[in-house]
Amino acid sequence: MTDKTVVLAGATGDLGGRIARALLARGATVRALARPGAAPDTVARLRGFGAEVATADYGDAAALRRACAGAACVVSALSGLREVIVDAQTRLLEAAVGAGVPRFIPSDFAIDFTKLPPGSNRNLDLRREFKQRLDGAPIAATSILCGAFMDMLTGVAPFILFKRRRVLVWQNADQRMDFTTKDDTAAFTAAAALDPSTPRILRIAGDTLSANDLAALMTDVSGQRYRLLRAGRLGLLRVLIRIARTVAPQPGEVYPPWQGMQYMHDMFSGRGELHPLDNGRYPELRWTTARDVLAAHVGSR
Repeated sequence: MTDKTVVLAGATGDLGGRIARALLARGATVRALARPGAAPDTVARLRGFGAEVATADYGDAAALRRACAGAACVVSALSGLREVIVDAQTRLLEAAVGAGVPRFIPSDFAIDFTKLPPGSNRNLDLRREFKQRLDGAPIAATSILCGAFMDMLTGVAPFILFKRRRVLVWQNADQRMDFTTKDDTAAFTAAAALDPSTPRILRIAGDTLSANDLAALMTDVSGQRYRLLRAGRLGLLRVLIRIARTVAPQPGEVYPPWQGMQYMHDMFSGRGELHPLDNGRYPELRWTTARDVLAAHVGSR
């Protein structure tokens, strides 16, 4: 086994590519898994970074075991629904165990779903289901929980309504919520992948803010007053989620509108809040704040 060889699943995705670059920056040997038929330009880009590329179908147990052989850690940055988060990750886990890999980091990058009641969030329910399988496997595992990706504050998620100069709030404008940029999540994951002493769960947040905090921050960085848009109580949001899921279920979509609403509900409820934080575990890391992200976004506009 080579102490710095890391097998990375999902390396062709956004977060996975960032993790690959962060691992390489730390001197790791990155063996990126690619499905047969992966886009040639994506594979070439990974090789251009300096990663090795191992082609393996997730239905081919022998190929997955060969790809995992000699690694110190398997990291999953896979994204999808049951066939990916539960089924494909289970086959990857079995391959890691079969190849004698000592550590596994699953694709759990989210709010603290271990505190959420089953049924409150479909995508996080799938992560909870896989966690049960992982906890029963003879391998050391570490989940990295990072809240919501801070990058979404620039308009991907409707926390800040830039054109209306409003910050959306459900029920409690003082409820604090955790955000971490994708790059910071990737950097922390790379450090954890090369650290054999990680605990079962690591929690990180580049910034923790309430809707009131976001309104004050946007007022400061934009020079224009941002106010709260009070949408209602969480009970109303639950009703709207049920309606949206009935009218436009989109069961094959990873992030249909109602799934984003579920995530927002869990953040404003405080149930998925991250505590305690492990930001200081790797002191060489520097954390990007919401001010950094939003000031850059406002400046670019």
